[in-house]
Amino acid sequence: MCGLSGYLLTRPGLSNPEMRATLAGMVAALRHRGPDDHGAWVSEHAGVALGHARLAIVDLSSAGHQPMVSASGRYVFVLNGEIYNHNSLRNELECAGGTQAWRGHSDTETLLAGFDHWGVEATLTRCVGMFAIALWDEVERKLTLVRDRMGEKPLYYGWAGRGSERAFVFGSELKALRAYPGFEAEVCRGALAQYLRFTYVPAPRSIYEGVFKLEPGCLLTVRDVPPVEPPSIPLRPGQHYQGLAVQRWWSLANIVEAGVSAPLRDEHEAVQELEAQLNESVRIQSLADVPLGAFLSGGVDSSTIVALMQRQSSRAVQTFTIGFDEVGFDESPYARAVAQHLGTEHHEMRITARTAQDVIPKLAWMYDEPFADSSQIPTHLVCAAARQHVTVALSGDAGDELFGGYNRYFWGPRIWQRLAWLPLPLRKAFGQALVALPPAAWDAVGRHTSIARLSEKVEKLAVRLQTVRDIDDLYRSLVSEWRDPSHLVVGANGTTVVEPPSLLDESLPRCGVNHDAARMMYRDSMTYLPDDILCKVDRAAMAVSLETRVPFLDHRVVELAWRLPLEMKIRGNMGKWALRQVLYRHVPRDLIERPKAGFGIPVGQWLRGPLKEWAEMLLDEGRLRNDGYLQPEPIRQIWHQHLSGRYDWTPRLWSVLMFQAWLAKRSDVT
Repeated sequence: MCGLSGYLLTRPGLSNPEMRATLAGMVAALRHRGPDDHGAWVSEHAGVALGHARLAIVDLSSAGHQPMVSASGRYVFVLNGEIYNHNSLRNELECAGGTQAWRGHSDTETLLAGFDHWGVEATLTRCVGMFAIALWDEVERKLTLVRDRMGEKPLYYGWAGRGSERAFVFGSELKALRAYPGFEAEVCRGALAQYLRFTYVPAPRSIYEGVFKLEPGCLLTVRDVPPVEPPSIPLRPGQHYQGLAVQRWWSLANIVEAGVSAPLRDEHEAVQELEAQLNESVRIQSLADVPLGAFLSGGVDSSTIVALMQRQSSRAVQTFTIGFDEVGFDESPYARAVAQHLGTEHHEMRITARTAQDVIPKLAWMYDEPFADSSQIPTHLVCAAARQHVTVALSGDAGDELFGGYNRYFWGPRIWQRLAWLPLPLRKAFGQALVALPPAAWDAVGRHTSIARLSEKVEKLAVRLQTVRDIDDLYRSLVSEWRDPSHLVVGANGTTVVEPPSLLDESLPRCGVNHDAARMMYRDSMTYLPDDILCKVDRAAMAVSLETRVPFLDHRVVELAWRLPLEMKIRGNMGKWALRQVLYRHVPRDLIERPKAGFGIPVGQWLRGPLKEWAEMLLDEGRLRNDGYLQPEPIRQIWHQHLSGRYDWTPRLWSVLMFQAWLAKRSDVT
């Protein structure tokens, strides 16, 4: 896990020292991602520069130093991530006679040798891993940026500078791009509207005009020199713009369609195959030359990963969790029970409200663009706790999206089937009736139906039922906080902000997503997973120089998951059926079966108490008006409603607060 950065001048002409000085500033902005080593490579003639900040995980020697030049001299590249199967790739290269004497045993060197021998795309398809790559081809004078299949590693690109120093810039985080001299990108108000809807900025946009995210499973090529001006909208796969081209080298849609053509019908066989593939994924992701552990919440996903790790390990696996004092938010006893059963070396950190609140001022720097999933706070804290003992931690992320874990997958379609026949006025009345029942009564029902904090979910659903017109509309509403954010965002020069389309508007696979729940899972995997979950974990971990790995996102596990019929994922009121069968072979059922709660903290309560003054400062009507991005009136209205205690507008308020905090941090920097 590292940080990469670089640029390609639109008009080569800077001297080598000038280019290196610029690159050094970009690399320095990413030192938290790679504190162990840093490197630079520049070509004055081509106007290209590649920089790297290294967190040494495999081959800790100087033989793993980046940027690295291939044995042929054709390729120079930087890598952020890990190629888990690089040893088998080496064996394949050696059998093919395609390598010289190895300089070390890093996955970086293996990948470069593969590029030399097989070519770029053929090598990528052989790789099992997570990665973002910047590759310069000296022969074709071509820059290639690559992002892994599911979007575990981030990669931004855009334009910065002026005149002869104007450049196409790229990096693991926006910090690196902002460090380029003359970076003056404006806030993209369309992206701001998307952010307020989803609580994250969805790919392919970033919060800045002319700066974009490379989508998962895609590569971008720039031939010779890039265009001086950026495209007005982000390039999508299959599109070209003045020498720039984006193409998809791996497609989840294709995997979904292939899964339908080769389904696993026998339940015993399916569980056997799933356990075998997860075992292999955990095995190769447990290879490292530094201390390694795992996060453990005591839920299905993390418990499965830890159980398989411990089964393969000759000594106790180090596991990490954090506990809260607030009732309803502390899952540490469940993690402790699973750890005791498996015999791990368990580390539990107790977190006070003050400790969690102390993280808030760091969030704008940590996430680098507005990001409002409040579980970012406990995620960072558990990463910081783990970093005291290990350099790599495995996580259970992506189990929900792949195996049907979110409540909306089974409750959403079921409720809609029962209510779709009702005319909209009657559905509105029903929605109003739902919220008329006291929250305590709903939470009591939740305790008997395995849904934690049911009252919050009912309130959210009730509001949606009063406006949506079909199940897909319901899904979009469930993943939206501000339902019409374009009216909340103030347009530049009095213009009306048009919310741009997102990947939710993309065409669905031709088959495999006919069921409502399957469509939701596919859309979450394309959007919420990379742009929220994986982004959250990457920034929270990298802020303390911790590498995180996600065994569920081994692409072979993803492919197998889409071969499982829906009934092997969702049964009755329970998701992840097949995954649970794997887990129950290692952990007793009664240690796992409980309401799904998520990784939450009582932010809503804090906003009425210890965070009230901080929030009031950021939500001040005069401040909002002077900033010129958000309409004050609707924000002030929900703020007062939230303070009254009769409403819970935590997610909406948190999205505004995180934007305001980011805006203040940006102003301090600039």
